[in-house]
Amino acid sequence: MSWTDLARNGRILVVDDAMENIQILHHALREEHEVLFALDGEQALQIALEQQPDLILLDAVMPGMDGYAVVAALRSSPRLQDIPVIFVTALSRPEDETRALEAGAVDFISKPFNVAVVRARVRSQLTIKRQADAMRELSMTDGLTGVANRRNFNDKIDAEWRRCARAGLPLSVIMIDIDHFKLYNDHYGHQAGDACLVDVAAAMKRCASRPQDMLARYGGEEFILLLPQEAADGAEVVANRILEEVRKLALPHAASLTAPHITVSMGLSTIQPQDHIDPNSVIRNADANLYRAKQTGRDRYCISLDS
Repeated sequence: MSWTDLARNGRILVVDDAMENIQILHHALREEHEVLFALDGEQALQIALEQQPDLILLDAVMPGMDGYAVVAALRSSPRLQDIPVIFVTALSRPEDETRALEAGAVDFISKPFNVAVVRARVRSQLTIKRQADAMRELSMTDGLTGVANRRNFNDKIDAEWRRCARAGLPLSVIMIDIDHFKLYNDHYGHQAGDACLVDVAAAMKRCASRPQDMLARYGGEEFILLLPQEAADGAEVVANRILEEVRKLALPHAASLTAPHITVSMGLSTIQPQDHIDPNSVIRNADANLYRAKQTGRDRYCISLDS
């Protein structure tokens, strides 16, 4: 089985200060899963941030940062808080198990452990996590177009705003509106309107494909594109790509007052995030620029740079 297949089956981080325990668990799990390891709590948190494991097998008693402190750190991190943790430990009293579960672990296995039991519980927790991830994805995705929904966007911009503020990097937002979409629905019908939204969303998503970029449906025929770590000139490149890609769709729009095909108008805003500035300010500026683009002829973008 390839490394890609192993990762697809689940990436597991084993944390134990005894190398022999790591070796036993690695041998037990390596045929089905990608297995990472750490010898202490600090290393475990660093690897978790870098590798984003699907499951952590964690010893409770370790020198320095023990397992309970590791779980507390995981639960306090927005990026790590959803990773399930199974305690695998020499502790065996009922109160030890209770403490582990109350700390946030999803399961508790006492040493010496049965390898078949470990494999079964690992499979079970990975299945539960996949189901939870799928439900979370559904709740954060627009059901029609498949892009992010507004709730997802709001969470993302808050996180990226803080990240760009810490790093001293710019952040750009593009607000996008399909021109004369009500007239399109009235002329072609709502089923055609839905198909149009899907096609336009797919075209726009192709224009901003960096991992940190996010296209979201903001409401009705309005979309918003988040471009973290992107300055104004880069945002303009993306906006021009969107204009070109939507025009290339050549979706007929006989009722349009702008062109015989579907077009979009956009408002761009670029800002240097700072802790004392409201993240919604960049959205408001992009929305104001979108209004300017509509007022000055549509099928175009307007831009402002904000401090």
